[in-house]
Amino acid sequence: MGEVGCPLINWQNKMPFDQPSDRIIAALDVDDANRAVELARMLKGQVGYLKIGLQLFTAAGPAIVRQLLSEDCRIFLDLKLHDIPNTVAGASVEAGRLGVHMITLHTLGGETMLRQARETVLETADRENWPAPQMLGVTILTSMDQSALTSIGIDHPLDQEVLRLAKSAHNAGLDGIVCSPLELNLLRQEKTSEFVFVTPGIRWAKLDKDDQSRTMHAWKALAQGADYLVVGRPIIEAPDPARAAQDLVEEIRSRQHD
Repeated sequence: MGEVGCPLINWQNKMPFDQPSDRIIAALDVDDANRAVELARMLKGQVGYLKIGLQLFTAAGPAIVRQLLSEDCRIFLDLKLHDIPNTVAGASVEAGRLGVHMITLHTLGGETMLRQARETVLETADRENWPAPQMLGVTILTSMDQSALTSIGIDHPLDQEVLRLAKSAHNAGLDGIVCSPLELNLLRQEKTSEFVFVTPGIRWAKLDKDDQSRTMHAWKALAQGADYLVVGRPIIEAPDPARAAQDLVEEIRSRQHD
């Protein structure tokens, strides 16, 4: 991961995004395939990626992934895979075969699990000639604060645990991590320019936060070095989801030089 104190990433020099909307991942946290398709069609062209998480994947299975991919949507499959290394490697390969663009694994599964999954995906993708998805390590959920971390037996500071898990993901060869925007400053002191940062817990000025403890406004998270922002309920539960996504993009544009 490099020596302590070296720049995290020269994030200003990363490959530029054409539009702020390219950096938004809309979370389709719904329990119905028809509603997911409806939302996907509303949001096409308004966001860069659609997130399929545990709720929708459990309700609708791989079929919903295939359907949205067939409609030229980019898919972030967020299942936070965490099991024995062989099982996670197999599941990661199946996600890659579906054609998704990003998948998540939980870093608490350990470096061996992460590394085996990454290597197996790359080997299989090369042999079967399909593009390997970006593989991202989930660190500490944004719903958890220090007291929640202590309750599961992790007594050192939350930000240091995020840093430890990020290093594990990097050492295992993953493409990036999912972390709270509040840890971006710390992580920028450690990472390499190729590492991708995906941040949930995103809000904007007109809305209050909900059950996530570690949140930040979208424009500020981008300024801190986030590559992608995951936004769920503020978009999909809005009366007009497309308009909500547009409002978020406008807020980012209006604050990007602050």
